[in-house]
Amino acid sequence: MKAFKYILFLLLIAVIGLAIYIAVQPNSFEVTRTKTIKAPAAVVYNNVIDFKNWESWSSWAEEDTDMIFTLPEQTSGVNASYSWEDEDGIGTMKNTEAVPNKSIKQVMQFADFPSSDVTWEFNPNEDGTTDVTWTISGKDLPFDFKAFSALMGGMEKQIGPHYERSLAKLDSIVQQSMKVYSVNINGITEYGGGFFMYKTTSATNTNISQIMGKQYGEIMSYMAQNNIVANGMPLTIYNEMNAENGSVIMSNGIPIRDKVNVDSASEVLCGYIPKTKVLKTTLTGNYTNLTEAWIEAMSHLEKSNLEQSDIKPFEVYTNDPGNFPNPANWITEIYIPIK
Repeated sequence: MKAFKYILFLLLIAVIGLAIYIAVQPNSFEVTRTKTIKAPAAVVYNNVIDFKNWESWSSWAEEDTDMIFTLPEQTSGVNASYSWEDEDGIGTMKNTEAVPNKSIKQVMQFADFPSSDVTWEFNPNEDGTTDVTWTISGKDLPFDFKAFSALMGGMEKQIGPHYERSLAKLDSIVQQSMKVYSVNINGITEYGGGFFMYKTTSATNTNISQIMGKQYGEIMSYMAQNNIVANGMPLTIYNEMNAENGSVIMSNGIPIRDKVNVDSASEVLCGYIPKTKVLKTTLTGNYTNLTEAWIEAMSHLEKSNLEQSDIKPFEVYTNDPGNFPNPANWITEIYIPIK
């Protein structure tokens, strides 16, 4: 009997000690993780702001394949939300504030525990990567929440590894999304033609992007100085293409409505593409896939016994990468004039 009373006494001391330990735990918590993701800030932001993407990179979903995700009608932007259910209970997440491409604020509610504040920060780097910081915090924590946290090893131990794994998966998924592309042979059609301001130069596979950027900058500067209004998206005419060494002689141009008479000393000239029958091919994706698109277009030309005309082939960049941060959404139309 004495032994039993002694055991009860020890248990009582342990319970009191545990209660005191829990009571003196902090009334707030914060867990934060930062990862450099190899993608522009806008691409990462667009993924995170839309809850329909979360299941694909959530470490919790990866760990618990029985977790049930429920998406409402609005999944993206401020006031968008989603909920999940697992063996521990039901949780919800809602976007409360957002600064496009810079930050997101959210509130998370899980079971009967107090709500937590969640924030995302997207800080771009000069090399095109983005430092993504993901933070969760809570305050005025009740005793039962602190007890749960203490018994589970603390919020840092519970959440930190999941944040690290989720950010790693997000990095991989975002990078993969930027590599998606497709080539579509649209077939024979008619190009309407028109005037364009242009500059001609040579380039190779290694420097063509930099030279194109410089060319378009100089053309746009000339047009601004002379009050010439653009009337279409930029294009490139390939005067000569050397497949063996990857060199080209190209004319980079910007369409205009009417003919412009330029000074004989000007490097920026006015050209004209007549209305002509063409084989049209569309690349949706990064410009780095243009070589493959051209190969497919030329192969189709040969298989179809189509003969090129004397008008040089060209490509038109139909949307502005500045408005479409994910290269997978860039659209380039290839036109090969045919007889």
